Amino acid sequence: MAKKETTIKGKTLEELKKMNANEVAQILTSRQRRTIKRGMTEQQKILLKKMRANEKNIETHCRDMIILPEMVGVTIKVHQGREFVPVAIETEMIGHYLGEFALTRKKVAHSAPGIGATRSSASLSVK
Repeated sequence: MAKKETTIKGKTLEELKKMNANEVAQILTSRQRRTIKRGMTEQQKILLKKMRANEKNIETHCRDMIILPEMVGVTIKVHQGREFVPVAIETEMIGHYLGEFALTRKKVAHSAPGIGATRSSASLSVK
């Protein structure tokens, strides 16, 4: 079975890579369009410069960076609060933020309730 080529709003990845940032912004949602139109922050510019220089082991705290077509195929380590989580960027991620793929909250797993947790546990004998 042949692999289906992913398109975004009818554009292939090669067509998206040939576009400049303003043309790509027209394809994205309004929030991302406004962010790109406003301009990149200094941290975002530094991240793009590192990517364009093909640096290895790129680590960033810049969770609000919008994923652009030129970033596809790169693995970036995004800060999660305590550690950096590697995020491999794919075509479907274009237009999303880096922080969406490095979750900061973990699942809470509660154990059994202890003594004093409920009113009914007050009647239990304490050993």
